[in-house]
Amino acid sequence: MQGIEYYRKKESKDAIGLMHWDLGGYRPHDIEVVAAFDIDRRKVGKDVSEAIFSLPNCTTVFCPEVPKCGVEVKMGRILDGCSEHLADYPEECRFMLSEAVEATKEDVVRTLQESGAEVLLNYMPVGSELAARFYAECALEAGCAFVNNMPVFIASNPEWAKRFEEKGLPIIGDDIKSQLGATIVHRTLADLFMKRGVKLERTYQLNTGGNTDFLNMLNRSRLKSKKTSKTEAVQSVLTERLEKENIHVGPSDYVAWQKDNKVCFLRIEGRLFGDVPMNLELRLSVEDSPNSAGVVIDAVRCCKLALDRGVGGVLYSPSSYFMKHPPRQYPDDEAYLLTELFIAGDE
Repeated sequence: MQGIEYYRKKESKDAIGLMHWDLGGYRPHDIEVVAAFDIDRRKVGKDVSEAIFSLPNCTTVFCPEVPKCGVEVKMGRILDGCSEHLADYPEECRFMLSEAVEATKEDVVRTLQESGAEVLLNYMPVGSELAARFYAECALEAGCAFVNNMPVFIASNPEWAKRFEEKGLPIIGDDIKSQLGATIVHRTLADLFMKRGVKLERTYQLNTGGNTDFLNMLNRSRLKSKKTSKTEAVQSVLTERLEKENIHVGPSDYVAWQKDNKVCFLRIEGRLFGDVPMNLELRLSVEDSPNSAGVVIDAVRCCKLALDRGVGGVLYSPSSYFMKHPPRQYPDDEAYLLTELFIAGDE
């Protein structure tokens, strides 16, 4: 929401922080938010422009004046979207469940259809398997394209992929890569080791943050698909997969004062010329939410292009470039070229 308004005031030559200013004829501010769902009492019932700044949201405010858009945040469906352990933390950093009646599938579908929504974004918390599938069902019934930003395997599940294809609806997924985050840096470095003849022997990626995403992930039972997604994103670029004990990729801990700042500690160990050992250590610090938005703003527009062209089902090229766990994994440089071809209509 901040980004749409921020780039509305920019010219292409001044538009820092975008992979594409013009994507198939669509600019960032051509995106219009027409519906929204949440479960927090501090957001439900508010205009989206106000809800984005309500707790527990804690990201950097880079566009403080977001005008009212006339879209009221509707009460969503909870299901497994809120972990029980969140109740043990202060109000400013956890969900405060709304007392409003939960939406039914019919409610969500009706809202999407009446609003004219074309693309539905899923940003449910990690581990929300049932809730993510609920909104995927709603997208199918409402006739919306679907961008699955979370590690619930929908686009990469052949049965779900077939359902979107049969409905003629585009889907991009699963589990968003940040614009320049831990996963894309880890993949790039692993690929560099391989191309430079360095044998990669073991690696870890430890992440800390202070937003609700990290607080939610303290419940390790919700992390199975997340760890699979992040680990596979790195393993997929290796010519020789590492044994499980030699690779650790995943969330590490919640540090409240970091707020939306995500810090990654990355280590890669290997052997180079003469079998001589070496290692690389890296610390990456980014604002988590804008880092995700820098990719999603392109995913939305790719879905719109597919709708314009009458293309349904998995968008394989954008999924491979934008997501950690796409149905088909490609090296990032190849995924980039394939995505550019998709945008140009010449895939």
